[in-house]
Amino acid sequence: MNYTQQYSRGLLVLLALLLPRPLFPGEPDWKAGLASATITPEKPVLMAGYASRTKPFEKVEGDLYAKALALEDAQGRRAVLVTTDLIGLSAAVAEPICQRINERSGLKREQILLSWAHNHAGPSLSLKATPGSSGSAEDAENTVAYTRNLQDQLVALVGQALARLEPARLSWGSGVANFVMNRREFTPTGVILGVNPKGPADRSVPVLRVDAADGRPRAVLFGCACHNTTLTHTNYAVCGDYAGYAQEHIQQRYPAVQALFMMGCGGDANPYPRGTLQQARQHGTELGLEVCRVMETKLRPVSGPLALAYDFASLPLQSPGRAELEKIAATGPSWQTGNARQMLSLLERGEKLPADFRCPVAVWQFGNDLTLVALSGEVVVDYVPLLERALGPLQLWLAAYCHESFGYLPSARVLAEGGYENRGLGSGQGWFAPAAQDVLVEKVRQMAKQAGRKVPD
Repeated sequence: MNYTQQYSRGLLVLLALLLPRPLFPGEPDWKAGLASATITPEKPVLMAGYASRTKPFEKVEGDLYAKALALEDAQGRRAVLVTTDLIGLSAAVAEPICQRINERSGLKREQILLSWAHNHAGPSLSLKATPGSSGSAEDAENTVAYTRNLQDQLVALVGQALARLEPARLSWGSGVANFVMNRREFTPTGVILGVNPKGPADRSVPVLRVDAADGRPRAVLFGCACHNTTLTHTNYAVCGDYAGYAQEHIQQRYPAVQALFMMGCGGDANPYPRGTLQQARQHGTELGLEVCRVMETKLRPVSGPLALAYDFASLPLQSPGRAELEKIAATGPSWQTGNARQMLSLLERGEKLPADFRCPVAVWQFGNDLTLVALSGEVVVDYVPLLERALGPLQLWLAAYCHESFGYLPSARVLAEGGYENRGLGSGQGWFAPAAQDVLVEKVRQMAKQAGRKVPD
């Protein structure tokens, strides 16, 4: 390491030491443990997120990571959050991870929260060794090997975080991400994936700072409600897209801090502008700077106890007839024809179409100071005002892309307008009914109340 590098690193360490420390009375009422692992594929595998890519990635532009934050309140109640720079975990991949964590640590399902950045510049995940519509048999085998190794890594990561619990203090605040853009563009022929500057978007950046007992920052968990799709279908380089670069920026500025990213309700939002690696770095730097700015402001302390709720919302599905399904399968948009054909196959076998979908939901209540709602699926922005009305808008963190990756979760408005976000279940057969919106909101309201949040009457 030359003199310039030594000086730069020394300056970064000094900045971390000078970072303003929130003032907390008394002894710390939390313990926190951290762990991180590189999950960059060692062999070329198929990439996730764009069906048009039919060959493995060509190079690694930036490493991918899995990170864990374990928390313990003053009563000894533990919980762990795992974040990953990946597209998403299906139930078939995620639930065995949670089961193995339970067997090793004793943590129950409600104490485990798996989250992902929905990164479209990372590897596909699958436990099936049979080739799909794209890729070779070797590609499929490499994907399975990567996925199984990932499961092992995430289980080990949780154990490491739990073993490193130390006294800690929590505080939180919020910033703004200006590159978040509604992507539902209205045209004479319908809603397309494009750019809609007038459309709704959640541009908030929630920030949870984790300090050591002496006030020095150890970690920061932050969110953004936007697809990690700065890089498009022409990209064959692995990296973390904007969320990866944001974490990198924070950790370069504060080397002692572990940065973790959690997606919000950005199912109908894309970064703007998009298409190049330079733009991904630009958005990541912008987001990282904003998180650092918020960390350096006067944050609100977060006290315990920690109350956890995990349950399923039975979301109703549409009941299309055979004639409607045949029409969609023959002439419908490409993103709906596959689902229509699967439902026709069920009917041809004499089976009934599923009436609902069991959607996992979690609520973490931090004393009276903060409520984290963790939804699954690709949740559109309408659920932000809906849940704010149901729960109250203050001291509320709304996250999505957790638990299980099953496809899009549209609102009643989005269903009525049409568009790509209505493509239906990717992990089953069916399209959500408009009533699913109210069922989910009411379920979250009940769970938040159960966890101790004071909700409006």
